[in-house]
Amino acid sequence: MSDQPLRLSKLMSERGICSRREADEYIAQGLVRVNGVIVNELGTKVLPDVSITLEAEAMRNQKSLVTIILNKPIGYVSGQPEPGYDPAIRLVNDRNQYGQQRVLQRGDLVGIAVIGRLDIDSQGLLIFSQDGRLAKKIIGENSDIEKEYLVRVEGKLSEQNLKLLNHGLELDGEKLRSAHVEWINDDQLRFVLREGKKRQIRRMCELVGLTVRGLKRVRVGKLALGELPEGRWRFLNANEEI
Repeated sequence: MSDQPLRLSKLMSERGICSRREADEYIAQGLVRVNGVIVNELGTKVLPDVSITLEAEAMRNQKSLVTIILNKPIGYVSGQPEPGYDPAIRLVNDRNQYGQQRVLQRGDLVGIAVIGRLDIDSQGLLIFSQDGRLAKKIIGENSDIEKEYLVRVEGKLSEQNLKLLNHGLELDGEKLRSAHVEWINDDQLRFVLREGKKRQIRRMCELVGLTVRGLKRVRVGKLALGELPEGRWRFLNANEEI
């Protein structure tokens, strides 16, 4: 580890304490201690081996951050709206809530962001969260979280090309991380990835002569889509892990 000073907010993000934006907010509010001393000046640099703790108010804030799981239908965009298409977050309303959890409150969607997008022509598990730590865990540069997909394909796939789907393909000039790809029936493959390049599965399939006819994400880490109906959403429970 380097012994050069780092911005406190960057170090907090690297340790998974919170996102850099949240770190700056906590620092400005005087809710961060470094080696037991309150630090409230933005841009403060510290050595990489310091002890960092949050005050009780910041910890309560983290526990109150909302995470929502949606079963996204085809035809909705995950992130920024596109002309003629609705963003998936519009499905998160009182009418579409699933189960007997608490009702949606005004502040639940403030600052919420999608974690790990799904293409407009894909469906399945989509996660929205106010928690920057969760975003880093799932889609951060060093994330090792698995994402599982069921993929309906058209075309012939040789054993050699199936091996290539598992390991050996490149996209955008970079070698892909090893995946787990297997047949589950005559026209459907199961993909388990640990990365998420743009339209990765569709492009991987194109490289081995397959055309994707349907794609559904069914799991992220330990969190499975389960019985959540298409177009419905629910809160992530406190006892659930990803």
